[in-house]
Amino acid sequence: MKLILSKNIIKLFLLLTFLSACDSPDEIELTTAADLVLINASIYTVDEAQPWAKTMAIKDGYIVYVGPNDEVNNFIADNTRVIDLQDKMVIPGMQDAHIHPIMSGIRAEILDLSQYETVAEYRSVIRDYVNTNADVEWVLGGGWSMGAFGPGAKASKNIIDELVSDRPVYLGSRDGHSGWANSLALEMAGITKNTPDPVDGIIDRDPETGELIGSLQEGAMALVERIIPADTLETREAGLKYAVKLLNSFGITAMQDAALNGIGISASMDAIDLKAYHSLDQKGGLSMRVVGAHWWVRDRGIEQLDHFKQLRTEYSSRLIKPTSVKIMQDGVMENYTAVLLEPYNIPSQSKGIPMIEPEFLKEIVTAVDAAGFQVHFHALGDGAIRQALDAVEEAIYENGQLGNRHHISHLQLIHPDDFSRFAELDVVANFQPLWAYKDIYIDELTAPFLGSERMQYMYPIKSIQDAGGIIAFGSDWYVSTPNPFHQMETAITRQAAAGKLTEPLLINEGLDLKSAIEAFTINAAYVNNIETETGSIEVGKVADLVILDQNLFDIEAQAISETNVLITLFEGEVVHGDWTKL
Repeated sequence: MKLILSKNIIKLFLLLTFLSACDSPDEIELTTAADLVLINASIYTVDEAQPWAKTMAIKDGYIVYVGPNDEVNNFIADNTRVIDLQDKMVIPGMQDAHIHPIMSGIRAEILDLSQYETVAEYRSVIRDYVNTNADVEWVLGGGWSMGAFGPGAKASKNIIDELVSDRPVYLGSRDGHSGWANSLALEMAGITKNTPDPVDGIIDRDPETGELIGSLQEGAMALVERIIPADTLETREAGLKYAVKLLNSFGITAMQDAALNGIGISASMDAIDLKAYHSLDQKGGLSMRVVGAHWWVRDRGIEQLDHFKQLRTEYSSRLIKPTSVKIMQDGVMENYTAVLLEPYNIPSQSKGIPMIEPEFLKEIVTAVDAAGFQVHFHALGDGAIRQALDAVEEAIYENGQLGNRHHISHLQLIHPDDFSRFAELDVVANFQPLWAYKDIYIDELTAPFLGSERMQYMYPIKSIQDAGGIIAFGSDWYVSTPNPFHQMETAITRQAAAGKLTEPLLINEGLDLKSAIEAFTINAAYVNNIETETGSIEVGKVADLVILDQNLFDIEAQAISETNVLITLFEGEVVHGDWTKL
């Protein structure tokens, strides 16, 4: 990636900063002394001009030297802390380009089914939770696998009713696209067998009797979610605090929150998430650079853009940039709501549900782009992806190329005719690489309903890269782990990570290690429009760094997921780990 500012300009800026802090010329020698020097390291810089270095110096949170050991002495004074890393690997702080930190942090403290796979396990966990939380008015949580209920993910209310019938229960699926409610929750929401499906969702019903099954797909989830008591600001801030600590432990120092005030279907037009970020930042607890994506509420029009502009002005700060807009254009393959160019292999011959009419999508994207916002699309199916690309193309035609770095996340099935359009339109391909392996979602809930020909284009990461597109990675946590090393491993091997060997899914689409690291560092920084500040280890950039317990280039790809973060630095300060325990 090319920097907008030359390195010489950045160096000059740093020198002027140091000089301005001096009271006399005699102090100049001291002000060049670093606060921290790392020596005898294996520093992978993600800087093509100098890929590897042995030592680096940090002052006032900035990198002031990167290079060989024998040239760092000019930056060492009596008060400089010098750490001998004994050849440990250092990489730039990583960035998650698509994540839901606040809701993920909240979910970690409530009924969490994400570690379980079977209906029997769900019964046991739900039973234990309701028995030990008798004072909880609503039983809330989620993380259940659609695969546990077979094609269509039709989770039965009867299962929950047997366990708790006197309190409403609502549990979101692991991917956030299906809801599972008990009878009381459905009754409180006013949903009956005669309630029509919303235009952007499905109320699952017994095909013979028409009775409610208990599962709700996509927009139908909102019918229950709108009556659930909202989380308080305190709850959201606590969830965010949990998330930041966890992400720092994985070496993540920047992220794009993919849905401010809304995840899945539920959404709010207030600023509660931004208030949580601002509050934590004011308390000194936000050791993270954050780009926030405002949730585009589908039943509102372009007038909501004025509100986003107001929030951008009010809440932009050094660490927080609410400069993106999230548009969800389709659902997911497993419940047949991802939008396809050709029908699913199911009796209805459905092509999925476009959440926004394609021509109106063009109008929206053009307006959002003209307002200086980035568009962060959710699109899994080849139809929705083409609609998103067409909308960006229309925006460029109307506005010119404004450089807003629009990106499309998920990208499960891309038609080969669209591979080259990512580079042509400067649209970043934001993949969630941990999904690119053969599991029950692929083998049983997707492949039979797409057919072998379309299955050849599942998560075509390497094809997009070969066509000139920029690849960035995100976890979509809580849908999957935010651990970037698990994601890197699967991006390379196209197999399950952490020792779960599976048949590779289209191994020709696997990346090399260099590209996988770039997708979590400099390329993700490009998406977040902060690549002049971070994303690589270069003089003039902030010292967001990660020290690892093994050199990723010295191990087999299948061992990448075993990597642990020893130290995470954010602006030169330790936010995870302990120097004394290296």
